[in-house]
Amino acid sequence: MNRSGKNAHYSYSIYADSAIAGQFDDSHFGGPVGRLIVEMQERVLLDFLGDPRPLTALDVGTGTGRAAFAMTQGGVRVTGVDASREMLKVAGRHLAENGLAVVFLPGDAHALPFADRSFDVVVSLRMLMHTPDWRRCLAEMCRVARRRLVFDYPPPVSFAALQTASRKAAQLAGRRVEAYHVLRTGAVRSVLHANGFEVVKMDRQFVLPIAFHKWIGSPRFTANSERVLAAMGLLRGLGSPVTILAEKI
Repeated sequence: MNRSGKNAHYSYSIYADSAIAGQFDDSHFGGPVGRLIVEMQERVLLDFLGDPRPLTALDVGTGTGRAAFAMTQGGVRVTGVDASREMLKVAGRHLAENGLAVVFLPGDAHALPFADRSFDVVVSLRMLMHTPDWRRCLAEMCRVARRRLVFDYPPPVSFAALQTASRKAAQLAGRRVEAYHVLRTGAVRSVLHANGFEVVKMDRQFVLPIAFHKWIGSPRFTANSERVLAAMGLLRGLGSPVTILAEKI
């Protein structure tokens, strides 16, 4: 896809809207269940990072800076990059409010503006599924990572596949919808291996759709229902998103 065509993609244009960027955190992570999701995500991220000092990290598709701030509070020196300047403005306001040391820069995940092996670890959460070319983005993340990658994606054997199908149906009906890909773990491993990395750890988060948990609105229901489903063995096969820790071969 050429540059002009890629930047016209809905996944770019939607976050170029200042109103969308301004309400992003509330719409995606607001409320008690939203906060629980953030806490779970940050817990997995920090666990995968291990000893955070003196790591340098790049947060690709940083958005409003949630992962970047979590890593910084853990002692990591973080640079956040995002294609949306409006999202970066929101991240900058959060930065000023919390007094944290994060460098935010505009940049496209398909062509990261950094030299090879620039960062100890490269992180990307809730981004690959929305990109026009996830393979190219993942290859770029491998290129600039010196040691590790941490990223997530929805797998095809999960309720996330229903969301992909619904968006494709809406697109066929003429509606403009944000891309939402499910990624096969085999394909992810193949791209990683081609770029000198291998999967060393994997975490699956939810069996039931996140949208359903938000609709219920009860952290207790989320925790208890997911605990029961995991005990039944369903998390291993249906859990989404999948968070991957990959290391340099």
